[in-house]
Amino acid sequence: MSSPAHLKYLGAYPEHLLVQVRRLIDDGRLADHLRQRYPDAHAIRTDKALYGYVQDLKDEYLRNADPVTKVEYDSKIAIVQQALGLHTQISRVQGGKLKAKREIRIGTVFRDAPPAFLRMIAVHELAHLKEKEHDKAFYKLCCWMEPDYHQLEFDVRLYLTQLELGGDRLWA
Repeated sequence: MSSPAHLKYLGAYPEHLLVQVRRLIDDGRLADHLRQRYPDAHAIRTDKALYGYVQDLKDEYLRNADPVTKVEYDSKIAIVQQALGLHTQISRVQGGKLKAKREIRIGTVFRDAPPAFLRMIAVHELAHLKEKEHDKAFYKLCCWMEPDYHQLEFDVRLYLTQLELGGDRLWA
């Protein structure tokens, strides 16, 4: 049986789901399960393409939200700390005016992930433009932008578990 340490990304989920995940791990079928659900990787490889992708999502769902000044893949994001991406806001005084910059950084581990995983992470970070806390309003906004948000978040956590167990990146 897989140890609880191997399921650190899934700790908040109910026991009946964890039993199923442990069975997939013990049978050596977790990678196949993920590949079957998500057969292909997305084609967004550069920071410029990522910015365009996130900007298109923002324009579609959050037109009136504050602008995003930078979007990039970031190899320094510690997935171990359960951060898939980061949304930062920097305020500076420039010539008597307060200027705010909003940046989104997505872990480079998702450069070679399925399109659905990238969308889920982008939606999550964009939702922080309107909702700062991970509360009911935040998740409602995420589900409005991506109806399968909760399933995708679970599957991303399965993928991180696969990597933690020493498995290969499935779509690299």
